Amino acid sequence: MKFAKLSLIFSTVILSLTTIPFAVKAETISSQIAQVPSPVPKKGYGKINSLGLTDAQKAQIAAIRRQAQAQIEAILTPQQLEQLKTARQNRQIKHQVWQNLNLTEEQKNRIREIRQAQKSQIEAILTPEQKQQLQQLRQNMRSHR
Repeated sequence: MKFAKLSLIFSTVILSLTTIPFAVKAETISSQIAQVPSPVPKKGYGKINSLGLTDAQKAQIAAIRRQAQAQIEAILTPQQLEQLKTARQNRQIKHQVWQNLNLTEEQKNRIREIRQAQKSQIEAILTPEQKQQLQQLRQNMRSHR
């Protein structure tokens, strides 16, 4: 009887000692995962990625773009929104998608205003060097058209 109790205690101690390193390692890995900053999505940054943006600038640009997208979507009719959603899911070319939405002149003008405001807001957070690089990139893109 004493031997059975002793072996049970011994087994419990051994089991505890073998599982502690696994628990510590799992905790270390999970804390490392929690410390890795989530990257700002690179999708949609295009030429801006080459400007050497800081994380703060990337976050500000992402917020500006989300706000502009929400404003544009507020202008669209439910049918146009559905067409846009379907086109995005099918990964259609942006230029063709916007042409197929049959926007009214008022919608086109309002979208132009929103995009211009977005452009100005983004440029306002860039350094003078980044603005110059962006201007050069735009000129290069225009010459390749």
